[in-house]
Amino acid sequence: MKYKVTVTKHVPSSGGCIRLIKKAVRRTLTEEKIERRCAVGVLIAGPEEIRLLNVQMRGVDSVTDVLSFPALELLPGQQPEPDVYEGSRYIYLGDMAINLERAAEQAEQYGHSLQRECAYLAVHSVLHLLGYDHMDEGEEKRRMRSREEAVLSSMSLTR
Repeated sequence: MKYKVTVTKHVPSSGGCIRLIKKAVRRTLTEEKIERRCAVGVLIAGPEEIRLLNVQMRGVDSVTDVLSFPALELLPGQQPEPDVYEGSRYIYLGDMAINLERAAEQAEQYGHSLQRECAYLAVHSVLHLLGYDHMDEGEEKRRMRSREEAVLSSMSLTR
């Protein structure tokens, strides 16, 4: 297996999203042409757990939809280097936490399925692990949004 995706679930129901999240992670890495064997961790969390993570890791006391924790400092399009993790079968790209309750709220708000929202959050987070950002309203944000839509389209998950 080229891409290893490990999912930990801390909520009672996943709404059928876990398989789709794994697929979205793998598809994003494929679409971004990541050639190395890579690993990504996914936590399916509830609002309180994601709020605590947000406080601990970012100093922001609020509930959010997804958090990304890159293990490497990559630039968009840059390949992760295997020599840093000599002896491991996979290059660890980082972790993400997806708030399933917020995903359900956003799916309803935007008028699409929970599965599409979960896939979107996974794609969004993987792009962060790969060095994409959207903090400005300029070119970086447009490039990231374009990549998100391209990956979701390749999965037949358009709006």
